[in-house]
Amino acid sequence: MTRLASVSEKLTGSTSIQLAVATIPPHSASSRHYHLNCESAIYVVKGHGRLVIGDNLDRELAIGPGDFIYVPAEAVHQPVNDGADDMEIIVARNTPVEIVAEVETTKA
Repeated sequence: MTRLASVSEKLTGSTSIQLAVATIPPHSASSRHYHLNCESAIYVVKGHGRLVIGDNLDRELAIGPGDFIYVPAEAVHQPVNDGADDMEIIVARNTPVEIVAEVETTKA
């Protein structure tokens, strides 16, 4: 996943918000992660896939263009692009700098 920040502490001196555009390539996903210090609001601009969420990543929500998604602070999640084209999402957070914790993948 690539992310292009447009509003952040580093770029604009913001003190309370962050805004970015993220692109997830076809048949790809972000890492499994959570944000320690912020909530996230996501808007799906284009593409189809799912948001996998929950401590055990046991819930899946189908997502597509026009969908709004709320991710609470410390909620483990992973956006997944199931389509053949790029998925583009806009992500807003209530912090100028996010703190991300990666979740290791365990294999049985």
